[in-house]
Amino acid sequence: MKIVSWNVNGIRACLKRNSLDPIWHDVKPDIFCIQETKAHPDQVDLILKEYEHHFWNSSIRPGYAGTAVFSKIKPKSVAYGIDIKDHDQEGRVIAVEFDTFYLVNVYVPNSGRGLPRLTYRSQWDKDFLLYLKKLEKNKPVILCGDLNVAHKEIDLSNPKSNYNKTAGFTQLEIDSMDNIIKAGFIDTFREFHKEGGHYTYWGAWNNLRERNIGWRIDYFIISPALKKRIDDSFILPKILGSDHCPVGIIIKE
Repeated sequence: MKIVSWNVNGIRACLKRNSLDPIWHDVKPDIFCIQETKAHPDQVDLILKEYEHHFWNSSIRPGYAGTAVFSKIKPKSVAYGIDIKDHDQEGRVIAVEFDTFYLVNVYVPNSGRGLPRLTYRSQWDKDFLLYLKKLEKNKPVILCGDLNVAHKEIDLSNPKSNYNKTAGFTQLEIDSMDNIIKAGFIDTFREFHKEGGHYTYWGAWNNLRERNIGWRIDYFIISPALKKRIDDSFILPKILGSDHCPVGIIIKE
């Protein structure tokens, strides 16, 4: 089973540019999760007809945030949000239950330029981890999406100049990611790739993507019970259409 995740930075813009074509023509995931849809499903023409099952969680605020899941496999159940009203207004979480695991698609809040939402983000992280552990009591969890944090210095090009100054690499955000790992979850990409230079996000200025000056902030994180089932964890930096690129895993069924 192949699962792919991508922050598309606006699904309507992606469709206009045909940016999703490589996903279903070449990558061909069984399940495709997207973040930052910036749309409600009724604003988008029928897409991904190869995927029978479509699930959307859109923000109350128009043109902002949002997540969606497209699956060829019928799930046992689907849940939206984490059951905390203050956190569930922006369409940031979809949990899809399959026979042997939960797949949680997430778009973690960005702390913002100047860090105005850092305090909120820190609380969101704590509540979200509790939600993951609650799910894990029933069956293992696969977490994917834009976590808006570079976990280690190896995960961004310029750690010293960004540390505690830039959203995504403050100590509070790093601590939140540490807490996910301390809770037993596994960063699948680092199980296969120990070296630096692998990024999933590049700012849209100064040719940063061409120069590979970026951040790894998009992840597949799994419960330890699933570790032996992961055959690969990968990044697809050559697929364009967003300031992020897709990431994915291959898991034994």
